[in-house]
Amino acid sequence: RGDRMYEFFDRLVNVALPRVRDFRGVSTKSFDGRGNYTLGMRDQLIFPEIDYAKVEKLKGMNVTIVTTAADDNQARTLLRALGMPFRA
Repeated sequence: RGDRMYEFFDRLVNVALPRVRDFRGVSTKSFDGRGNYTLGMRDQLIFPEIDYAKVEKLKGMNVTIVTTAADDNQARTLLRALGMPFRA
C-alpha cells in the first residue's frame, strides 16, 4: 500500500478516468455508508500501461477506495481534496 496506493489513485484520477469517453465525473452515490467509495469501470484499457495487443478479452473492474473517514460526508470531502472528479 503506501506509495503504490497513492500512485494508483493519481493515475486513476489524472490519467485513466479522463480517457473514458464522454467522462463527466464519477457519481457521488457510490459510498457505502461507512466512508468507503466503489466505482466500476467497463474497460481496463483506460490505463495506458495495458497493451491493447496483449489483451485477449476486454474486462471491467471495480475499485474500492477504503478511507479512515467516519462517514460518507467526510470521505467525500477527503476524496474531493485528493482530486476525485465528482459530478456536479
